[in-house]
Amino acid sequence: MYIDQTDSTNSLMQRLLRGEQPEYAACLKADVPLIYTTYQTAGRGQTGNGWESERGKNLLLSYLLREPKVDISELFLLNVTAAVAAHRTIAEWLSPEQRPMLTIKWPNDIYIGNRKIAGILVENSLCGTKIQHSIAGIGINVNQEQWVGGAPNPVSIKMLTGVRADIDAIAKRFEQKLETTLPWEPVQQRNYYRVHLYRRDGYWPFVEREVSTAPTMNATAGAEGQFMARIKGFLPTGEIVLIDQQGNERTYHFKQVRYVL
Repeated sequence: MYIDQTDSTNSLMQRLLRGEQPEYAACLKADVPLIYTTYQTAGRGQTGNGWESERGKNLLLSYLLREPKVDISELFLLNVTAAVAAHRTIAEWLSPEQRPMLTIKWPNDIYIGNRKIAGILVENSLCGTKIQHSIAGIGINVNQEQWVGGAPNPVSIKMLTGVRADIDAIAKRFEQKLETTLPWEPVQQRNYYRVHLYRRDGYWPFVEREVSTAPTMNATAGAEGQFMARIKGFLPTGEIVLIDQQGNERTYHFKQVRYVL
């Protein structure tokens, strides 16, 4: 369902679940309810980050999974599903030469080269050890070409292709990709995620950070405390497992480590 504008598609989906804003309640009748817009007044990103999006230029969507069949110990699979569907969608709007550069940056971003083309925010409602529902919000930079809010490395489909893309067509294609990704076995989804992982091979610089509620940002090349490590894998709960050049294994939650770009 298309919405002209809202504060946040994730917030709107939460209100619909509470029985608010009945004018949009019809979307809840779908097997996987999905709403999208091209303008948010209060877009939200991961760990407190905002999400800048020029009016009418980008795709901003959220979908709902009711009682997803995922054990709470493997909660990160819900993030994997959203990332795989977004990656598969964006790839279709790029040239054959550009597609190999499109990657999934742990935990929830889509990159092309060292530039961010999409971000994902998954919010789960838990009751004890059961997941009541999951709302995944995804922002894809489609036609925007300038950012004024200090985003360090954004890029859009139009900037990459030189052609203005049809946002409605991308939204429809994402819905199709999601419908075909959801039935995949968890191992198939995780394998896709790993194969298309940002900086999957070799040693790369990282920086530890103190756990806080402050937004998580990439570190700059001059950041102190850098260490070189390669990605070994991920835990079912989403932590990244790194091996440093001394052979030490390091495990981090996404608030505990930053990439150096």
